[in-house]
Amino acid sequence: MSGNLQLLSDTLAGARAEGRAALIAYLPAGFPSVDGGIEAVKAAFDGGADVVEVGLPHSDPVLDGPVIQTADDIALRGGLRIKDVMRTVREAFEATGKPVLVMTYWNPIYIYGVERFTTELAEAGGAGCILPDLPVQESAEWRQHAEKNGLGTVFVVAPSSQDARLATITAAGSGFVYAASLMGVTGTRESVGNQAKELVERTRSTTDLPVCVGLGVSNAVQAREVAGFADGVIVGSAFVKRMLDAPDEKAGLEGVRALAAELADGVRGTK
Repeated sequence: MSGNLQLLSDTLAGARAEGRAALIAYLPAGFPSVDGGIEAVKAAFDGGADVVEVGLPHSDPVLDGPVIQTADDIALRGGLRIKDVMRTVREAFEATGKPVLVMTYWNPIYIYGVERFTTELAEAGGAGCILPDLPVQESAEWRQHAEKNGLGTVFVVAPSSQDARLATITAAGSGFVYAASLMGVTGTRESVGNQAKELVERTRSTTDLPVCVGLGVSNAVQAREVAGFADGVIVGSAFVKRMLDAPDEKAGLEGVRALAAELADGVRGTK
């Protein structure tokens, strides 16, 4: 079975045709449990997310702040395995028909086996992977198997990325480009910062791929701001925090759904 890179591309193009940015949510697999994590992804889609990134929890998540680290720890202590991540992707895609990516650090894929990982992700209906710590110059094996299996390869660019480096990264990627709005780790912030707009402009000068902005967006006002200059708005920690702060799983799912609806209004400029 081929993966769903085309579905991802069509979804982002569809949002652009509507004159808006896409809303991309992030939620880690296995949090607060495997079943609960699957329901959380569905809730994000129900609320209005166009795309969901399913995080593969890692014991040393260098890009992630304390909120996602806490959720990852809960998932790992619960015994999460890669098969559970694949199940999360499969059940979320089958329930919604919408694009689901995996966001993961490279080491778990390397240990698991690139061919095995890409084959299973495609069979689960996945659209691709976001790989924040895989250097482009070391990505040939991954990209070969991802392309063979119809999966997107999303690389991360940062404000510190020089123009020549941006061109190298975007030429190797597919699906979209993940533009980190600032230097630092994930987490909610008071403002997204001016660096994000400049980074989007510089990145667009190197590629026709959609450029989606993450790190720091947590409410409709910020989502609307970023949607004014980016092709997609990526929100992670704010969703995870809704689950962490909820008194029980049902309330957490309601919180995820409500936040997705609020952010969906934001990217449409209605809030």
